[in-house]
Amino acid sequence: MLDREGFRPNVGIILLNQKNQVFWGKRIRTHSWQFPQGGIDRGETPEQAMFRELHEEVGLQPEHVRIVARTRDWLRYEVPDRYVRRDARGFYKGQKQIWFLLQMVVPDHHLNLRATDHPEFDAWRWNDYWVPLDVVVEFKRGVYEMALTELSRFLPRFDIRSRQTRNGTSISGEFVVSKQFGMSFTMELPPGGTFEPDPNTAHRPTE
Repeated sequence: MLDREGFRPNVGIILLNQKNQVFWGKRIRTHSWQFPQGGIDRGETPEQAMFRELHEEVGLQPEHVRIVARTRDWLRYEVPDRYVRRDARGFYKGQKQIWFLLQMVVPDHHLNLRATDHPEFDAWRWNDYWVPLDVVVEFKRGVYEMALTELSRFLPRFDIRSRQTRNGTSISGEFVVSKQFGMSFTMELPPGGTFEPDPNTAHRPTE
């Protein structure tokens, strides 16, 4: 189902754990990593499509998450011809997406990449919130940046403080989460630790 401009309606899912890390899935039998996403079927609302894709791709049910926010409008990206089936070229341009920010409210063992007989991912990991911008395939990067930026204002706020020794050397960091969404906790970093994203530890697609 395409719109008049050749874009297929689609939903994207940014799934958070309790540390504000995002779910990152490796597409089956490839080296490409991405957020869960999928098409909106005829007669479906974006929210209905999101819950269907959430179950099909990562095995979660509606009661396993809470909806934090969604993008206001469609976000579009064009797909290069080399990724489009030959018989669809000239008609299909890409995806227009509504993005949802979800938070898991159950432990990780509820994630199941084999919930259906047509899995999309064969591996997954948690990444820091902004890391996907450095590692997603290039033609999706603009939409990822728009979605992550628009939805980031709904995240709990972080205050990172460093304790200093008398000679000015940082010995540890303190990670404080605001009471927004009813969360309030503090974590201590080990010596030499950091809360900054490390793109070098993420998997990069080969496309």
